[in-house]
Amino acid sequence: MTIRALPGVPVGRPQIDVRSYISPQALNRWDSSIRASAEQDADERTIGIYDVIGHDYWTGEGFTAKRMSAALRSLGKGPVTVSINSPGGDMFEGIAMYSMLREHRGEVTIKVMGLAASAASVIAMGGDDVRISRPAFLMIHNCWLYVPGNRHELRAVADQIEPFDTAMADVYAARTGEPIEAMARLMDRETWIGGSAAVDQGFADALLDSDEVKKAEAKTNAAAVRRLESALRASGMSKSEAMKLISDFKSGAGDPAGSGEGDPTEYGRQASTKEAACLAGLQLFKIT
Repeated sequence: MTIRALPGVPVGRPQIDVRSYISPQALNRWDSSIRASAEQDADERTIGIYDVIGHDYWTGEGFTAKRMSAALRSLGKGPVTVSINSPGGDMFEGIAMYSMLREHRGEVTIKVMGLAASAASVIAMGGDDVRISRPAFLMIHNCWLYVPGNRHELRAVADQIEPFDTAMADVYAARTGEPIEAMARLMDRETWIGGSAAVDQGFADALLDSDEVKKAEAKTNAAAVRRLESALRASGMSKSEAMKLISDFKSGAGDPAGSGEGDPTEYGRQASTKEAACLAGLQLFKIT
């Protein structure tokens, strides 16, 4: 199937303040050290997506639609390979990148090295030829959001997001040849699809050779704070509260006075409690 035969998707966001985020399960299962082999990465016409989709607060990086646009513009028309190992992130950024690949003037080869979850799975569908490592996974689900607001605002956002989920189901259906209703059911229950199954079910065209994949040094610190943030937010914290708590912990690390130890005041007790919560999260997710 050529990418130009794949369906288009809605452009932009339903609201400027609506963002989608990484599924905690995807973040926990992501091995950020998986890359394309050195020979593959050295290819001048290869784009590597080895980070979260969209801007990443903790590293100041992430792979954005702006980066994809710049990369494709610099390469110009002609064949391009996109190597992916990402837990997903902002679905709307992923949709934009899918559309860019769909419109690129040249053959697009997608190589899923480790994980293409959520928004990254959308990008993976934007290839003429989709290849996946045998131990790799695709993960598809409905758009995953943290949304503040009252019940009326929450209902409005749910209605605004529905066409995007339907469009994604349509893309998966076009790629696999299965009914859109079947894809919607897979998305409803957050489905993980291994390499061989992805080929069997039509999400990918072939398996990658084992020598096309390597493991590099993982960025453990960035991965750690992302996982801790995800855990705190899953417990009910807002994004700003989780960020402040982790920042408080990081600024107090190695500074007993800053941590509140030996401080008999209420503030000192609160600070110690906050750091204890962060430490509990670190231990829970075995982050070093």
